[in-house]
Amino acid sequence: QRPSALCPPSSQEATLTNGTPVETSSPASASSLFNRLQLDNDLDADGRDDPYASTETRDLFVTVDDPKKHVCTMETYITYRVSTKTTRIEFDLPEYCVRRRYQDFDWLRIKLEDSQPTHLIPPLPEKFVMKGVVDRFSEEFVETRKKALDKFLKRIADHPVLSFNQHLNTFLSAKDLNKRQGLALLSKVGESVKNVAGGYKLRARPPEYCAMGDYLDTFSQKLGTIDRITQRILKEQSEYLTELREYGTVYSSWAESEEELQRPLEGMAGCVTMYCRALEDQSENMSQDFLPVLREYVLYIESMKNVLRKRDQSQAEYEGRLEAAVVHKQEDRTPIPAEVERCQDKMECFNADLKADWERWQSNKRHDFKQLLTGMADKNILCYEKCQAGWESLITLLQDKQTEDKMSETN
Repeated sequence: QRPSALCPPSSQEATLTNGTPVETSSPASASSLFNRLQLDNDLDADGRDDPYASTETRDLFVTVDDPKKHVCTMETYITYRVSTKTTRIEFDLPEYCVRRRYQDFDWLRIKLEDSQPTHLIPPLPEKFVMKGVVDRFSEEFVETRKKALDKFLKRIADHPVLSFNQHLNTFLSAKDLNKRQGLALLSKVGESVKNVAGGYKLRARPPEYCAMGDYLDTFSQKLGTIDRITQRILKEQSEYLTELREYGTVYSSWAESEEELQRPLEGMAGCVTMYCRALEDQSENMSQDFLPVLREYVLYIESMKNVLRKRDQSQAEYEGRLEAAVVHKQEDRTPIPAEVERCQDKMECFNADLKADWERWQSNKRHDFKQLLTGMADKNILCYEKCQAGWESLITLLQDKQTEDKMSETN
């Protein structure tokens, strides 16, 4: 039957991790958002919380590593080694090793989005960066991108439907990809889908999908705020480190001209140097481990919204064709055409696949953010433990110097 429920007001509803509406007094608050992440130890008991916890039932393993820079006459680019191990009969060999560049990963994602429109396709890291901010051939950038591409392929290989897609098989096993023909076909298919769905208007999105949309909006807002604050912290830390390095240098030069205070001053300079290294490690963790996860989920949100829009188009098409069929039936008593039933089947398929991928996405999100936040906490604790140990060693040095001075005065 055609859905008729109105979308609930976003000011009165939030979204649980399973997409179910729930009453709450402040759906946009940071505390309620992080409560919904459910980062507690009870989730560890559920095997679904860690998609890579068990490998006994998996039969497709992919790894992205070994980035290499290629300098050609027309362009310079990076390729990555993609290694595959599998026991699936769809593959001719049990192991493959090919080299792929970013645009090949982009080709795969486009083909998956085209051939599996009802499923959530994992996002790729953004291709372009702001000019003058990041060097796309720098070791740090290439390493971050390698990790993101590895996670992209692992998510696809872990998916019960996407992992059997023929385009993934081609990507993992073929020496060369015939991408030009595929992209041309894709543009034609995309235009036809847009034209078919463009003539219909969605009457009302069902409440559960409204709840999904509201959750994505709130989650996106929170991630954006955290990203901006993290960027400011990194900028301030960079400026602080610049001053701190000069601070340590002053003590080093001072020690050269003060023989009696040489040891304490050198100890002070050493503590400042150690403090700088600890803060550098902390900043590196935030920029290379923390921020990429935030940005991945910002892109994930856009991918999920895109699937929701496609689902809405499918519903709108079904409602439009059903309404037209009902009018014709009333006029000449013709039966409901099979085309309407096909549209209904398509919409139900969209709904089922979207719900399954939503649950999978929420499970991955809980695992990723639990790992991210606990890892960040551990690294911060380690950073400040190093700093504390350094300053405590300076106190010991100063106490020893004081004892030596007293003994000298006594003698």
